[in-house]
Amino acid sequence: MTAVLAVQPAGKHHGAMAINGNLQALLRKRRSAWPAGASSVSTWRAIASRGVILLVLAAISGCSREAADPPAQRVSAPAAAVLRQAEHLRHNDLRGFARDAVPPAHFKALEASWRSGSSRWPLTELPLHDQIEPMLLALTAPDALRDLKQSFDHNLANQGKDLREAAVSLGSFGVQYVQREGEYSAQERAHYVQVINALSEWARQAKLGDPARADAAISKLAAAARTSGFNGESSLREAGMEASLVRLEPFFAATKNVLASYGLSIDRSLDGLRAELVTQQGGVAQVRIRYPLAGREVETVVDLERRGGRWYLVDQLREGERALQALKSRAPPAAEDIPDARPDMSLPRPPPAPANE
Repeated sequence: MTAVLAVQPAGKHHGAMAINGNLQALLRKRRSAWPAGASSVSTWRAIASRGVILLVLAAISGCSREAADPPAQRVSAPAAAVLRQAEHLRHNDLRGFARDAVPPAHFKALEASWRSGSSRWPLTELPLHDQIEPMLLALTAPDALRDLKQSFDHNLANQGKDLREAAVSLGSFGVQYVQREGEYSAQERAHYVQVINALSEWARQAKLGDPARADAAISKLAAAARTSGFNGESSLREAGMEASLVRLEPFFAATKNVLASYGLSIDRSLDGLRAELVTQQGGVAQVRIRYPLAGREVETVVDLERRGGRWYLVDQLREGERALQALKSRAPPAAEDIPDARPDMSLPRPPPAPANE
């Protein structure tokens, strides 16, 4: 999970993983400062990928776009599409967010893709999305509260100085990564640098090592995870995409509440978002988005495309289409594409062998 549950540009997830790996390396260097009895780096990896610290620090590595409640004044149709998605997030409506992210035909096909196991869209929109299911498993384990709280106490409790230094170093690494990698557009670079700087400064000031705060956060997240009914990857597949998203909505709400308890209010960002049309030519448009994040103002421009009379964020469309392509690649060939194994009786019979004289 992440501080921002919105559109992440397709193909950028490995950047988040690189930043998260850098965080682990930074904390490995600081192990000598940890109290006696601190567990191994593998334990840190477990708590980083499954516990509360993932929720508060992964925000730094998640370069995402946000949106909010529509203002009272009249807005263009493309801007309204952005604001509609934000409203879903503000009200923890993950199913509504998914339904409005892609055309209806795509949504139906993505449900099939989810059930087949070939896709977990729209969860794949999130940074570190491959850690969501392991985190839910850890939070719903029989001894989750005891184990996660012990891991936090042994590794991160009262380590404010180290965590602050890690936040600064990770922010610096994230900015350098975004500026150096060629996969980002100029607009994306400018946006992500703003996001990383804002979240790095938030993490530097947040009380991430406070045991009482972590104890409450872990309890709240574990309770929400149990409410979801999640008990393994098969439970998501069997429930289907829509039902799973509905089940995960309380967990999403709890995640936002936990982040707010650390001073990062996603709802405040959503409430304060403004969207205005920049350009529109036929079925394509650009919308400028401004929103507050951790005490700073962030600005970016997103692309939209009109299909079937409705506007969709291009990044969401592309991610959904990529998930559908994965389903097609796993599907067996159509019957007409399978060669007929029966003999072709229309071919001339071979001449009889000459009789022995």
